[in-house]
Amino acid sequence: MAQAAELHRPATLTVRPSGAALAADIEGIDLNEELQPAQVAALRDAWAQHKVLRFRGQQGLTLDGLIRFSRNFGPLDQRPKASMAMSREHDALPPEITVISNVKVGGKPLGALGDGEAVWHTDMTYNEIPPKGACLYSVEVPPAGGNTHFADMYTAYETLPEAMKKRIQGLRCVHDASRNSAGELRLGYEDVTDPRKTRGAIQPIVSTHAVTGRPCLLLGRRRNAYIVGLELEESEQLLDALWAHATRPELTWTQEWKVGDVMMWDNTCTMHKRDAFDPGSRRLMYRTQIAGTVAL
Repeated sequence: MAQAAELHRPATLTVRPSGAALAADIEGIDLNEELQPAQVAALRDAWAQHKVLRFRGQQGLTLDGLIRFSRNFGPLDQRPKASMAMSREHDALPPEITVISNVKVGGKPLGALGDGEAVWHTDMTYNEIPPKGACLYSVEVPPAGGNTHFADMYTAYETLPEAMKKRIQGLRCVHDASRNSAGELRLGYEDVTDPRKTRGAIQPIVSTHAVTGRPCLLLGRRRNAYIVGLELEESEQLLDALWAHATRPELTWTQEWKVGDVMMWDNTCTMHKRDAFDPGSRRLMYRTQIAGTVAL
């Protein structure tokens, strides 16, 4: 009986906090294997506490395994429609998989976002209901550059001066839908130069997290953002101040990629950006996106 009980005991996992404002390493699980309920519960708790989770040594992870793992945290979005003709290899992938890569096959891209810098942003806040989170799996990484930085929007709000908290309470901001995080203009959009003409969802500057109930800043992307009801100069000055505060080094943590890393982040209380890297180097990553269920 003791042996049978041992066989059915839930596998343990270890959570190792980074020591920074956010992020923790998760050890002791293989993401190709179906998780037990106790493991899922432990990961949900760790995700809520640390906002960003890293799983190293997952080199054998299949795309089906990545999809199955990600579904433990909610339904998955299908990848967005590409803004250019992609390779057949890209189009043959499961619809839940988005490729983040500068690799080309037969002269056509295997993925999106290339090799340039991707500025600070929260994914797809130009939609009324943005994604809840994402998982990003590294298959090929450049020898230098291409690091991903994360910023904690809980602490960004909590450390604002009280006068600033009062000033932004109830304010709403238009989030620009025209460009992606690499600055590329999306199909069907004009190049807006006056932020008052920005097209995109209108989001509260202070959001309440659906799971933790904690307030956090919701900034989206800086380019062409506009605070509704303010004069343009006042909107620009206020947004500049909020962005400078929210991206201070003490609020951030950096992921230096290794092959086999899986990063999982809460999109509703963090921002992230990517460093540029040598265009002659290859970078290949697969992403799943966990669908949002409520407006922010």
